[in-house]
Amino acid sequence: MSEFKRIPPETAKALREDGAVVVDIRDVQAYAAGHIQGSTHLDNHSVADFIRNADLDAPTVVVCYHGNSSQSAAAYLIGQGFSDVYSLDGGFELWRSTYPQDTARDLSE
Repeated sequence: MSEFKRIPPETAKALREDGAVVVDIRDVQAYAAGHIQGSTHLDNHSVADFIRNADLDAPTVVVCYHGNSSQSAAAYLIGQGFSDVYSLDGGFELWRSTYPQDTARDLSE
């Protein structure tokens, strides 16, 4: 079984541009207020469907607030059969300060 890798925003951005799946595990309000463009929000209610429909071999980057909770979530995905999983060091907060132009808001609220 492989392990997840911790990566900086620069590596996450390159992976995303190459088609990696980006999943955000922060609460729905935080996600709505700002998230990485093209990311998918995951929570306890949506994770089973995500796993069932996912390409387990696709690169997957997990994002949280500061890069702590994403490590547990990345390990969980590895345990579910994902083979290429990354945890974003510094989380969304570091991403937002590094790439503000690649930050989206959910305007549906």
